[in-house]
Amino acid sequence: MTGSSNTLPALRGGLLALLAAALFGISTPLVQRFGAGIGAFSTAALLYAGAAAVGLWSRQGVEREARLQRADLPRLLAMAAFGAVIGPVALVWGLQHTSGTSASLMLTLEALFTALLAWRLYRETMDGRVWTAMALLLAGGMVLVLDQGRSGGALLWGLLAVLLATAAWGVDNTLSRALAERDPGQVVMAKALLGVAATLMLAVFLGEPLPAAGSAIALLAIGATGYGLSLRFYLLAQRAFGAARTGSVFAFAPFIGAAFAVALGDRSASGLMALGSGLMLAGVVLHLAESHSHEHAHEELDHEHAHRHDDGHHDHAHDPMPTGEHSHPHRHTAIRHAHAHVPDAHHAHRH
Repeated sequence: MTGSSNTLPALRGGLLALLAAALFGISTPLVQRFGAGIGAFSTAALLYAGAAAVGLWSRQGVEREARLQRADLPRLLAMAAFGAVIGPVALVWGLQHTSGTSASLMLTLEALFTALLAWRLYRETMDGRVWTAMALLLAGGMVLVLDQGRSGGALLWGLLAVLLATAAWGVDNTLSRALAERDPGQVVMAKALLGVAATLMLAVFLGEPLPAAGSAIALLAIGATGYGLSLRFYLLAQRAFGAARTGSVFAFAPFIGAAFAVALGDRSASGLMALGSGLMLAGVVLHLAESHSHEHAHEELDHEHAHRHDDGHHDHAHDPMPTGEHSHPHRHTAIRHAHAHVPDAHHAHRH
């Protein structure tokens, strides 16, 4: 059985991931500009306060999206620790000690960490094309490290801090895959509020100065779009696309950020930076060129998430039949069929 949404299974996820990438990519050089002179923990708190507001605004009704459960709390705490504390604090510190262009490009390695963790933890498919793409991403990152090392130790330490941020967000992305079927507004709000509480307490404990009103408002707005809306679209992309592929499409964010940094006046580009950028871009494009189709079996499954009835996988009865996406507990009967697919919640089979 196949449905209309299976014709191009990667299209919806890819577009959502690209939108998330654009919002986050633009935010990176803006954080460098408006976070100058502000403590790293204070900056992270403001960014995720903006994200929390978006999560609160974008929550859906229980009939549209599955609710967060009490059992999700440990995962949310881990996501907040890696994604809303370690990641943004390391990024902000790194942006204050290296160029915006090289830092933006280094964030491409988030896709590498995400894909490797998704492969290990969720058994997502990694064929020869994907491994080659990952190798190109890693090679590009090594070239960027070499370039910053030649420019001075301070710049290198800043770039290594950005590398730490990419690893933290790779863990966060992998953890969030299990919550991709929950209401993304709730997930964004819960993760952001936990992150704000932690970073704000650390900022007060370390005695970081209060930011100026203009900088605070700017960082709240950047957080709302580049962290709140971006995370919402990222979660929706994971739902449709799987963790590894969402991470790879999201790897366009650094190139958007690097281009925006140049537009804002960053003139740190060099031959090595161009080489590293080219390798990383080749890795992203190669990963996106993947096509995967074969006969596969679906075991009987009971779960709850937002779904439609024209996707070839949800044929249970309603009276009356709803239109569009809706959410409720439902059962999938065992079925075997063949169509193009990606490792979403319904295609986690082994290969």
